[in-house]
Amino acid sequence: MSLFNYEDSEAIGGVFSVDTGSVLVRVEDVEQLRKLQVNHLVALRSSRTGQHLIGIIHKIMRKALMKPLDEETDEATPEDGTFEENIIRVTLIGTLKDKAGEKPNVFQRTLESVPEIDARCFILSGERLTKFMQAISIGAGTKPNALSLGKYTIDEDANAWLDGNRFFQRHAVLVGATGSGKSCATAHILEQVEPLQNSNAILFDIHGEYKTIEGDNIQHFHVAGPSDLDQGTGLADNVIFLPYWLLTYEEMIAFLLDRSDLNAPNQAMLFARSVTKAKKDYLEKEDKNEILKNFTIDSPVPYSLDSVIGSLKILNEEKVPGATGKPIKGDFHGKLSRFLQRLEAKIGDRRLGFMFGGGKDVMDYDWMLTLCTKLIGGSGQQPYGGVKIIDFSEVPSDVLPLMTGMVARLVFSIQQWTEKEELHPIAIFCDEAHLYIPEHLAANAVNEAGFRSFERIAKEGRKYGVGLVVISQRPSEVNRTILSQCNNFIAMRLTNAEDQSVIRRLLPDSLGGFSELLPILDTGEAIVVGDASLLPSRIRIDLPKKKPTSATIDFWDEWSKKSTSTGIANAVESLRLQAKIKKNLPVR
Repeated sequence: MSLFNYEDSEAIGGVFSVDTGSVLVRVEDVEQLRKLQVNHLVALRSSRTGQHLIGIIHKIMRKALMKPLDEETDEATPEDGTFEENIIRVTLIGTLKDKAGEKPNVFQRTLESVPEIDARCFILSGERLTKFMQAISIGAGTKPNALSLGKYTIDEDANAWLDGNRFFQRHAVLVGATGSGKSCATAHILEQVEPLQNSNAILFDIHGEYKTIEGDNIQHFHVAGPSDLDQGTGLADNVIFLPYWLLTYEEMIAFLLDRSDLNAPNQAMLFARSVTKAKKDYLEKEDKNEILKNFTIDSPVPYSLDSVIGSLKILNEEKVPGATGKPIKGDFHGKLSRFLQRLEAKIGDRRLGFMFGGGKDVMDYDWMLTLCTKLIGGSGQQPYGGVKIIDFSEVPSDVLPLMTGMVARLVFSIQQWTEKEELHPIAIFCDEAHLYIPEHLAANAVNEAGFRSFERIAKEGRKYGVGLVVISQRPSEVNRTILSQCNNFIAMRLTNAEDQSVIRRLLPDSLGGFSELLPILDTGEAIVVGDASLLPSRIRIDLPKKKPTSATIDFWDEWSKKSTSTGIANAVESLRLQAKIKKNLPVR
């Protein structure tokens, strides 16, 4: 039975103008006009039997027009000479079919026809709206790729679902100002991913706020901090080391080289030569003859930095026989001093211990396999499975883009070199993306080096089963190239005009009106638009079972409490140790 058994008397008006994806409807009843709201749903009779076109009211207009002149006297008619015309602009979003195959009441995001002139238009409200939303909810929810998001704001009895395939295939953006519920929304999506038997996702946790997220298929890792350097090596206790030899030549140069140094070209050339020799020496020592034939400076092969520093020091101090036979300064004498000082300072910085520490384990040839298995593979009996949350909170901000880019590049490279029949998809959730996928790159070589990995995933990831979910509170500070490759948008409250402008430009022209809601959304509400959304809608996202530790502190309430202790002493020692301590220290 059709959901829309409307009588002509129930129509709010008729179509008088038709465009490719929108129509203008003349509203004949002023009382009906008062009931209409922007972003409300309407149904229009299709030229095809058993179908109704569904649209969203984009604009409501009332125009005052002059009545035609009397043809004989060339004067206005006796009335006041004006009349009012009530018009609504409707954006068409899909078709509801009474039956598709054996299934009744099927909504599809396609427009197989457009309304005819004078086609009747009906408002979706009351019981009909409830039945329509339920039809969408039940139809989407029974699919195996259904991703539960929350409830539709226009009908809170209907569940909102996303197409899980399209959400990750076409990349996604989740944005919202501080306190809008963005972290909870991320946690809720992860809770939908985690139970899937062979799910595979990585979350870059920049502030350590997702430690509370738990589940049988959730693993927590953290990038080694100074306090981890003396407590084990490799991946013990879920501590991750990201050794320098995993960086490409360009990434190492961006990290080490001062481009303003007049000797920078010589430093880069000699560093490349020394690294290539060090990698060759390592492969020869390990009898990796097949690799030795084809390796390049960018091949992820361990090498000794001590040997690199040693060879550079020799060149920096080298003296050669002169024309008179007396020793004179070599071609590179003294030109590598500043480069060597920077390199040795980096190695000695315990904050960078995750790159230069880790002991002998990280120098093993098979160590990269161990790391990639942890990042991409599953746990227990499953070859793949679950969500890997990587805590980057102890990584210095100046190298954060480089490290997140390295992990992203490793994931993409492994996927790229995996046989097609063995390829297994993986999604990368980039929380606080504006910190390491910034809009402005030119002035910072480290940012640019890290950005390239994400850019490639955004452009080519679909082919290799790598999905990207960009999460940020400042979309105006996230790189436009990355955002433009994303076809799904979950936009929560945004109060900054620049951020609103970015999202407005990313939305389809026909749905640009949705952006007007961005500053007035409630906490936990979002505008959801894109390939994965059956119906572009305003949705209240369900809360996760375990909330991240990103909740806003209630200043006034906390100030009103009677407190007998502080954590200042612990914080001071934690700052010195570069590790959080839990024991209570006496205040001195």
